[in-house]
Amino acid sequence: MAKLVSVVAMAHAPGVTGWLEAAPASEQKVMIDGYRAVAAVVAESRPDVIIGIANDHMLNLPLKNPPHWCVGTAARWKGPAEFFKAWLKQPGYELSGNVEVAQAILQAAKAEGFSVDGRSDLLFDDNWSVPLWFMGYDVPLVPLQMNCINPPTPSPEDSVAFGKLLRKVILEQLPADMRVAVVATGGLSHEPGGPRYFTLDADFDNWFLGLMEESDESRVVREATIDKMNEAGGGGTTELLAWMVAMAAAGGAKARTVFYVGSKEMRCGVGASAWENVAELDGA
Repeated sequence: MAKLVSVVAMAHAPGVTGWLEAAPASEQKVMIDGYRAVAAVVAESRPDVIIGIANDHMLNLPLKNPPHWCVGTAARWKGPAEFFKAWLKQPGYELSGNVEVAQAILQAAKAEGFSVDGRSDLLFDDNWSVPLWFMGYDVPLVPLQMNCINPPTPSPEDSVAFGKLLRKVILEQLPADMRVAVVATGGLSHEPGGPRYFTLDADFDNWFLGLMEESDESRVVREATIDKMNEAGGGGTTELLAWMVAMAAAGGAKARTVFYVGSKEMRCGVGASAWENVAELDGA
């Protein structure tokens, strides 16, 4: 069986690489130090592969009848997509994928009846380009693009179920002694392009981060509803469904909040969670 060695979730706010200088210096420091800290959690766990869950900003998935999840099956990835390079102030990068891991996830998800597809030509925007800026490009990535914003989206219940499936695949189907990190990206509160584009909901964000610290699946499903997330910011806050996938994959571990900034200039809440002692739960 493979070893689950770390589980983290973080915002992928494009301003963190695209226009960070617009934020007050004190906020810049908290964000940069925070991203470096959560990247260190992953690096120190020495993963052989990262299984990543991030929302698709309608860049890859079809607008009509999109699957809930799309597993990236390529052996090699490039990013950001050309349109996003100037916006994110990133020149471009390459990193490996892992076809074997991707196919194991895809086939298991299909067998369990999840709404899932697979593609080898995914385009990346801030969903992966911002986290990878801090995590680096040395560890192969299996990206799972998630439909968080184009109804019908997966529900919190669906997201938790998918996280449990990922955990099962990691522990029961992947090669023995493979070290696996799970990384979710998206959120926190924001409303891209909507009437509340330049606002955020720090109270909601801190409440949600508290939910992740507790990691009570039944409470998360019951309280962190689609409607509640949309109240905090329509079209963006539901990216936190990806965090629920990570939470479930962590298998009952509790999270700690690595950092949080409610940044007007970044147009969203920016923060991260890391689930503690996930390797110990699996005997890694």
